[in-house]
Amino acid sequence: MDSLQSIILLLTTSVVAVSVFRRLTLPPIIAYLVVGMALGPSALGLIPENETTHLLAEFGVVFLLFTIGLEFSFPQLHAMRWAVGVLGGSQVTLCLALFGGIAWWLTGSIEVGVVLGGALALSSTAIVTKQLTEQVEVHTRHGRRAVGVLLFQDLAVVPLLIAIPILAGNSDNSLTTELGLALIKGVVVFGIMVWVGRKALRPIFHEVAQARSNELFTLTVLLIAVAAAWLTHLAGLSLALGAFLAGIMLGETEYRYQIDADIRPFRDVLLGFFFITVGMVINLPVLIMELHWVLLIAAGMVAVKLLLVYTIARQVDGPQDSGRTAIILANGGEFGFALIALAISAGLMTSATSQLVLAAIVLSMLAAPILIRHNQALAQRLLSAPAEGANAADTRTEVSRIAEPLANHVILCGYGRTGQNIGRFLDQEALPYLALDLDPQRVQEARNAGDPVSYGDSERREVLQAAGLERARMIVLSFDNPAGSLKVLEHTRAERPDIPVIVRTRDDRWIERFEAAGATVVVPEILEASLMLSSHVLALLGVPMAKVFRSVREVRGDRYRLLKGYFHGAERVDMEKVGRFQEQLHAITLSGNAPAIGQRLSDIDPDSIGVTINAVRRGGIRGPQPSPDTVLRDGDVLVVYGTPEALEHAEHVLLGGEPAG
Repeated sequence: MDSLQSIILLLTTSVVAVSVFRRLTLPPIIAYLVVGMALGPSALGLIPENETTHLLAEFGVVFLLFTIGLEFSFPQLHAMRWAVGVLGGSQVTLCLALFGGIAWWLTGSIEVGVVLGGALALSSTAIVTKQLTEQVEVHTRHGRRAVGVLLFQDLAVVPLLIAIPILAGNSDNSLTTELGLALIKGVVVFGIMVWVGRKALRPIFHEVAQARSNELFTLTVLLIAVAAAWLTHLAGLSLALGAFLAGIMLGETEYRYQIDADIRPFRDVLLGFFFITVGMVINLPVLIMELHWVLLIAAGMVAVKLLLVYTIARQVDGPQDSGRTAIILANGGEFGFALIALAISAGLMTSATSQLVLAAIVLSMLAAPILIRHNQALAQRLLSAPAEGANAADTRTEVSRIAEPLANHVILCGYGRTGQNIGRFLDQEALPYLALDLDPQRVQEARNAGDPVSYGDSERREVLQAAGLERARMIVLSFDNPAGSLKVLEHTRAERPDIPVIVRTRDDRWIERFEAAGATVVVPEILEASLMLSSHVLALLGVPMAKVFRSVREVRGDRYRLLKGYFHGAERVDMEKVGRFQEQLHAITLSGNAPAIGQRLSDIDPDSIGVTINAVRRGGIRGPQPSPDTVLRDGDVLVVYGTPEALEHAEHVLLGGEPAG
């Protein structure tokens, strides 16, 4: 099979696999791993494992770490020094010693013990960082801890790679000499990159931005990312580390978000190649024949790393954050393949021994996305189960103690910035309230300041009951979590169908669902901001305030119909975040022999098409909220609102004569 056929086969299989796994709500990473296993040398053998595929895979990791670096800064790294130095150093050292000792005892070779101990001590930078980024958990406490440990692991790979040829007797220099040279080169390269980045990158991007060329901008970003990776590679460090440092330096410029948007397509596609090559490493016949040993090694590795990381992290973090960090880092890593491959080529290990460990590492990587996705639920179940009943009882007792003297009070679910601002207004009017929040540090600080706040999960019915739901005057859901808000609404309406409930949401996509679930008022932030800005604009332009207030009331009373949707234009849309069914506005011009000309709006029945007609523009005059009796004429412009599929169908009905049904 030639290269072009291989690429077509690879892309076709990946598209099908990722589509299936998305439908099953499974991470696409697993789909890529399965594709690699199926098409690799040990299964169907349709895709060769060569230097080209490995190079593409490496670039995927490079761009991933580059985009992760964009979200960090040197002050943040300094703040993470405990996670990088203490937690990362302890984890690698203890895992290497424990796994290495077991391997030494089983094989009788201390050299094999060092290699296998180092390989099993590492976690997957690519899987962890990608999954945390998708879940928006990179900047959480457990996310920062995990990324810090991964950074130390990437650094620890360098001395391990240097040590293997020396252990095999293939180097003329001593281990101390080699490590010393690598350290000196690393410090020099790091200093050069920081100096160049601080002095040159911002002026370079100023010049590039002035050219107003997207092509030139993207090329410059690619050049800097690859050049930084190449520079650290020359110093004997990993490609990914250089890209990470370049990302940090560019993240401190004003072009951070544009860079991230431009580089993301390259990252995701090339990273898919990386996961495919990981799957190709597995020898399926060995995996099937020795499955019991592979499962034992994988389970042992995950369990030991989970316990070690949890024990170390518990020195500074609470049980939940420590548990989540441990679950995230319990998997095997891609750099373990590099260590084992080098050990085989150096003659330290046999292929038969290595395949068991390789299969166990890949098996843990297959499970990693699922473990990371559900890290919070797993931490609660595994690490808090023995004390869950007592902890829940303590929480309810504490909430009840604060709520006991309150009556006709407001329950604030969520005490972030929005919740705190609402609380200040309630304080000004001497209205009692009780706030519930799940951030222990925020709760403690607010309590110290005298605010009536308690730690508690408002999604639990018993916590709402403890907060005095039966005698409360109102509930305000100030957090932006649609699924959680629906749970609170369900519990509230079951206990108190009469109580007013105000729900905050980001935009208008959830308004109907919240109202159907029993919300009294739904406040979409984006639409309210538009409404407030518009009212200020009208007031400053001399429109009487009474008319401005009346317009605002009418828009709210009409459930923001006037403000729903907008013309997206050519802006970049993140498909994973908004989905392909995002509703939007679209203008349709009636002309020629369009079947809609001469018909009333009521005859067209927009609801059957799946769209809403927001306005009709005729003769340069736009009339919002058109009457159902409006007769459409040649040249009319209909402003319709709906999903892309519904808008396309509406065009066929209005212009092409397709039946509305």
